Amino acid sequence: MSSSSRRSLIALGAVALLAVTGCSGGNSANGGNSGSAGSLVIDTAFSIETADPGHSYDPTGNMLAKALYETLVDFQGSDVSTPIPGLASWEQNDEATEFTFTLEDGRVFSDGSPIEAKDVVFSMQRIQGMVEAKPNFLLTGVTVDEVDDKTVRFSTESPMLQLPAILANPALGILNSDVVIENGGTTDGTDTAQSFLDGASAGSGPFVLDTLDLSSQIVLTKSADYNGDEESAYDRVVIRNVTESATQLANLKGGDTMVAMDLNGDQVATLGDEQNVDSVASAQTIFLLLNQNPDVAGDLANVKIAEAIRYALDYDSLLELAGAGSVQATGVIPPAFEGALDAGVEQNLDRAGAALAEAGYDGETLKLQFPNDYPVGGVEFTPLAERIQAQLGDAGISVELAPAPFATELDAYVNGTEGFGLWFWGPDYADSANFLPFAPGLKVGLRAGWEASADSAIAGLATDAASATDVDERAATFTEFAEALQQNSPFVPLIVPGRNIAAAGEVTGAVYNSVWEMDIAEIAPAG
Repeated sequence: MSSSSRRSLIALGAVALLAVTGCSGGNSANGGNSGSAGSLVIDTAFSIETADPGHSYDPTGNMLAKALYETLVDFQGSDVSTPIPGLASWEQNDEATEFTFTLEDGRVFSDGSPIEAKDVVFSMQRIQGMVEAKPNFLLTGVTVDEVDDKTVRFSTESPMLQLPAILANPALGILNSDVVIENGGTTDGTDTAQSFLDGASAGSGPFVLDTLDLSSQIVLTKSADYNGDEESAYDRVVIRNVTESATQLANLKGGDTMVAMDLNGDQVATLGDEQNVDSVASAQTIFLLLNQNPDVAGDLANVKIAEAIRYALDYDSLLELAGAGSVQATGVIPPAFEGALDAGVEQNLDRAGAALAEAGYDGETLKLQFPNDYPVGGVEFTPLAERIQAQLGDAGISVELAPAPFATELDAYVNGTEGFGLWFWGPDYADSANFLPFAPGLKVGLRAGWEASADSAIAGLATDAASATDVDERAATFTEFAEALQQNSPFVPLIVPGRNIAAAGEVTGAVYNSVWEMDIAEIAPAG
């Protein structure tokens, strides 16, 4: 077997965004004393449905699960490039189909009971049994077995170098099996423990759940029995549902909150030296797709038209609309991911014109469909679409804008009936395998009407990347895959929007993490 040091370079990931509305937390969350060294107040727009990690797969839910439950695998701070041991260290076989995890000695749950292999097996099999649970797909094709009290074996149907990165997802946190089983937990799909876990936590994280109100606020308290290496500096944490970013900004400036998680680039620019801001590129990629199905796009179903669009755009101008932390998308794989390209496309009107001529384009109008009520990372799609329309018009490509509400437009995108669309994609875990669906014949490729037979070479690269067992060969294949998509695909990557987390000057450690949004335990008083 190879040691865990042979793990692949894992790249920045992210979770899909779900919007849940609620009300502002006001001034009551911390008794008006948000500067207390013993208490931390965080403002964010809630995207959470439960405190049960086995049912949770949304941003606020991931952040909460990270605080309450530990995973077998972790990442170091905000760096999600390489997984590190969490509750366990691991080894894998040369075929990347068997991963053996050994639990750290002496670790305990919040009630003081030891963490054992049976807890790991139960936690994984519970999710596998709940076929309707959002994280269920993370363990597709994975078998989990207990070797002894401290050892668990994960076996996969095919090579799966990304498994350690998957196991760092907070949804796969380890539960105290005895406690959860006593409160309705099962592995056969009849589990009823969610209601219990919405009122109490059964993990080994640095915090335990005090109260949960999905419309207003969540209160955590420091776990007295926590014996890991992320002990919190705060005895109490209040996470408030503040849906308006302007209110979050006012609360931060007024000293009513200590961390504001949802400020846009313009709001961040108004902050002074008394606040700290972490502005980084997120894991979301905003892109255009040109459908290759003639039944949908007619004569415009031509990959050369996508090439023309790719080189007709002024990316620096588009990026002006994105704000702090945003960068140009260098390909479908965002920067810092394994296989991401070093540089993006530069505008080249001559090349765009040549591609149009080769496609036989004769002035037909492309109808650009997009959601007009769902900003991504602060990027509003309507002004972005308007700028794209103007730039393509200057290059001789006629574009008609067709905005629609997200809920309406999503069906057309998912079902592959959009001829020309403006959309976004974010990974489910921190590995570049998340972007293989852009290949012909796979999920996003098929949404663009791009069958596997349309480009067998790119389809083959996706297959090779998915089945790779050598770390270096895998990285090279991902790079080749990204390059091929930039040369000959129906996709035009545009922007990786930024993510801004602002904090009062008296705290440190409030930084963005694409897997769990923010690690609350890392936040501490400055100095």
